[in-house]
Amino acid sequence: MMRVYAMIIACLLLSVPVVSTESKAAETKINKKVITSPNAPQAVGSYSQAIQAGSFLFVSGAVGMDAAGKFVEGGVAAEAEQAMNNIDSLLKAAGTSFDNVVKTTIFLIDMADFKAVNEVYGKRFSKDFPARSTAAVQGLPLNAKVEIEVIAIIP
Repeated sequence: MMRVYAMIIACLLLSVPVVSTESKAAETKINKKVITSPNAPQAVGSYSQAIQAGSFLFVSGAVGMDAAGKFVEGGVAAEAEQAMNNIDSLLKAAGTSFDNVVKTTIFLIDMADFKAVNEVYGKRFSKDFPARSTAAVQGLPLNAKVEIEVIAIIP
């Protein structure tokens, strides 16, 4: 009986058409474009400020640094405001805006800062708020107090 099962399985395996992975990759290739803005700090590692993939824009985590690479003074609210300014410049560079943001993620060093960051964040969205996650983390790049990333639609 085991031989019968083995033969059935072998026949099934042999009858499965083989598909080239190269042709599949070519069929699913998405148009990807790097988006940059001189009004936001340049990437400090091996990543892009933002990537357009089809009609979506993925903005890397923005911190409270100005275009010259200096952190703004004034605490977490000032850093959040600058991070949102950096995001705004990248959204504009891609031809979109905060109205088209569909998902955000906020990383905080201290969850006690949630209220202050939320007030800054709320000024950028008037209706149909995006989906959002907020998490407290042990550390952020360059000792930032807050980091914000977004996904937006490009009309």
